[in-house]
Amino acid sequence: MKTIIAAYSRDLGGSRLTLRSALHSVSAAATSLQEQLRTCIQLFSIIQWIFSFLLMGFMSLVVFTFLFFTHFWPISAVYFSWVLFDWETPETGGRRSEWVRNWSVWNYFRDYFPIQLVKTHNLPPGRNYIIGSHPHGILCIGAFCNFVTESTGFSQKFPGIRPHLATLAGNFRLPILREYLMSGGLCPVNQKSLGYALSQKGSGNAVVIVVGGAAESLSCQPGVTTLILSRRRGFVRLALEHGADLVPSFSFGETDLYDQVHFSEGSFLRAAQCKVQKFLGFAPCFFYGRGLISPKSKGFIPYSRPVTTVVGEPVTVPQIKDPSPAIVDQYHNMYKRALLKLFHEHKTKYGLGENAELSIL
Repeated sequence: MKTIIAAYSRDLGGSRLTLRSALHSVSAAATSLQEQLRTCIQLFSIIQWIFSFLLMGFMSLVVFTFLFFTHFWPISAVYFSWVLFDWETPETGGRRSEWVRNWSVWNYFRDYFPIQLVKTHNLPPGRNYIIGSHPHGILCIGAFCNFVTESTGFSQKFPGIRPHLATLAGNFRLPILREYLMSGGLCPVNQKSLGYALSQKGSGNAVVIVVGGAAESLSCQPGVTTLILSRRRGFVRLALEHGADLVPSFSFGETDLYDQVHFSEGSFLRAAQCKVQKFLGFAPCFFYGRGLISPKSKGFIPYSRPVTTVVGEPVTVPQIKDPSPAIVDQYHNMYKRALLKLFHEHKTKYGLGENAELSIL
């Protein structure tokens, strides 16, 4: 009898062990499947964003132009009539949509890198602000994620503040893309649009300007941080004219998301890049990242590397309707010092070494 009981106990214990192992294997397989699905959705979020900002406008223009020569020409006629009627809207506040800013796809976009927003000081909603975003990088990914979407919690970190990321005015002349950009709170980077946001919409507005612009993207490369700032004073004059405080922000890791083909100074291709940038307002960069299928291959997907955007201490700016060049220089230098302080205080926390320096041109 004892022998039978012992044998039964061993079989029962073995069955339980086998069942436990099977459940563990199923759980591991389910976790692996969830991780693969999450990775696929993250890649989709990146692809749709790249398509939206690089191709949507031009493809929409081609489609609507083509429809003019078909039986569907009323569609194009009605839409272009609407655009003419709505021509000034991007420069007079736009059409912000909190629904678009809170799309779930932006959470996957954020997690792909990942991207985070760090608050160092309060921004009281009783004031207006100009936030300088540095560096430009290739596609301003950190600025987009933090100021155009709510995936990093901008509204929770800065309650009562409405961010308006400024981009090329030409983007708002392209069909469909203009509607998409306005829904996220973007606005044209011109004096009329920025002045409207800072003077006609009350307080609690934060205009976000990527100060270095397209020219800065030409010097973008991993491990190197070069800003074009010394000759950029227009945003400081704008702040003085409207009494908007200047706020530096720096996206650590922004320049690590893509590699770029650089041409030597003085070469024909480098000169052509600079001429196109001055004429059209954007720089024709030759950049590449990882492949769509394999991270080890080359492609158009940005590298999965962390980006941390740190928003610094505001520089209080008085309202002076016609500031003199000396006053503009004074507050420009104050802003530059605040930016350098922000960089050196946080560089070791977010991937840069103690000896890392910020080059300002």
